Amino acid sequence: MQQAYPKVILSSGKDQSLRRFHPWVFSGAIKKIKNSVGKEIEPSEGELVSVVSNHDEFLGIGHYQLGSIAVRVFSFEECEINQAFWDAKIAAAYNLRQVLNLTSNAETNVYRLLHAEGDGMPGLIIDFYNGTAVLQTHSIGMHLIKKEICLSLQKVYGKTLHAIYDKSEETMPKQSAVKAENGVLWGETKTNEVKEYGNLFSIDWASGQKTGFFIDQRENRNLLAQYCKGKSVANTFCYSGGFSVFAMRAGATLVHSVDSSKKAIELTDKNIELNKSFFSKQSEHASFAIDTFDFLETAANKYDVIILDPPAFAKHQNVKHNAVQGYKRLNAEAFKKIKAGGILFTFSCSQVVDTNLFNSTVMAAAIIAKRKVHVLHYLNQPQDHAPSIFHPEGAYLKGLVLYVE
Repeated sequence: MQQAYPKVILSSGKDQSLRRFHPWVFSGAIKKIKNSVGKEIEPSEGELVSVVSNHDEFLGIGHYQLGSIAVRVFSFEECEINQAFWDAKIAAAYNLRQVLNLTSNAETNVYRLLHAEGDGMPGLIIDFYNGTAVLQTHSIGMHLIKKEICLSLQKVYGKTLHAIYDKSEETMPKQSAVKAENGVLWGETKTNEVKEYGNLFSIDWASGQKTGFFIDQRENRNLLAQYCKGKSVANTFCYSGGFSVFAMRAGATLVHSVDSSKKAIELTDKNIELNKSFFSKQSEHASFAIDTFDFLETAANKYDVIILDPPAFAKHQNVKHNAVQGYKRLNAEAFKKIKAGGILFTFSCSQVVDTNLFNSTVMAAAIIAKRKVHVLHYLNQPQDHAPSIFHPEGAYLKGLVLYVE
């Protein structure tokens, strides 16, 4: 028998986004919340709730949470939410990665298995690192079903899964009474070394950024390799040196890796060393623990290729203007430091800075620097990070490859 969940009743006219399968219910859209006997209540955080229209028409099932996004919907069908339900969700995500040739690829064994709203699981991310699944919960509801998710992962992967690690301490809502602690949930990790297009990387999911690696730049790193043979390259905001490794292996003569974090530079140097046997003897690498703006302003070198992959300059609308100014200044400095005939890879992962605004900002930087610029590629996130067509906010990564005269 299907359980009767508390009903989140929407105000009149506030149900249209749910009818278009958008998974967020904002707190301002809620008229009242009632339990199974019709009493008005405040659900506990993370509790399963049913969302209905003002006329009691079923719209979806999701997790309740205090905040502007009050319900994150993961089912638009009336059904029982049990282990079999979660199994099917994880299996569907895995099946997509199978289609993408990621689950049994000898040259690439690191990928995103589950991309939150993109895979119909708002508040949950799972990345696969050569036998270890690293999960990250961004909502209390997903945090409370970690055991069910672990069981689903074991079922779908079988013996190819060696360990499950929880990296949710930094991503859970700070005001919540439910606290997460990073650590192993199941199994034992056999290795933290992964391959991406045959390149080797040592992953620090315990204390590294995100889940340990910026998997979303995989295809863009591979594209970069096409432009690096015999070139001098500056990889700024390099983190663990992903773009640097691809550039070196492609035959770049000089690669400079730049990051303000000394720990990031240590990770970069480690990954450069891991791949040293693949590099040409004529290739040279140097790393710099320095702020990228300072580096570009004072760099004596002019580069053939520059990569700008900064962290999100804006996570909220109220700082969008400052972010745009930051992107403009950063790209203007890069335009000044790139050789004639150079290639610029430039990115933004700020969700509130959309593609049109980002492209316009880079254009403004080119005007300031007085450089003629051609767009070679429009870039975005890879297929294992694909957004749902019903949740356009999930398309967060945008980038340009530019030829600078």
